Amino acid sequence: MTTAGRSAGLPETVVEIERHVATAGWDQPPRLYGLADTADVLAREPALAEQLRLGPDGVGLTPVEQEDLPRDRPLDEVLASIVWPPSVSGCALAVERIVLPPSAEEGLPDEEDLAAEWAAAHPDRADVRIVVGVLRDGSSSCVLRVRGHESERDLVRDPEVSTDLVRALAQTLEE
Repeated sequence: MTTAGRSAGLPETVVEIERHVATAGWDQPPRLYGLADTADVLAREPALAEQLRLGPDGVGLTPVEQEDLPRDRPLDEVLASIVWPPSVSGCALAVERIVLPPSAEEGLPDEEDLAAEWAAAHPDRADVRIVVGVLRDGSSSCVLRVRGHESERDLVRDPEVSTDLVRALAQTLEE
């Protein structure tokens, strides 16, 4: 697949990952995916085509979920330790976060552990799931879903949803 073809297929792949993660509900740990060219997957493992319901044309990206990420270290440290092999076209991450309105920042404690507990108990908090995908060519795609807004039309598609996660994932692809 051409670089342009992979880039064009990335937003669809990110939405597909969000739908897959959503089937398990909320309150999940971060989930990491390697993104492989579907044509490459079919060439290496033709038997997977039927199992993964891949089209015969081999167009697109195939997300491959990785093992659970360590929970005893901050996510930014975990991502900084990951390096993908050249055969991986990109990667994606699904993560849940708490979002507070700007007015809540005033009472936010300075200490990180206290701040997390405070935010989790805040009456105006919103739980969101963010899925970010990045390819080796630098293209990226992001989607965001707010808990309680489970309709397909409620899915926010914006490449600027989480520029920090885009940067962190892009660094895992650097050779």
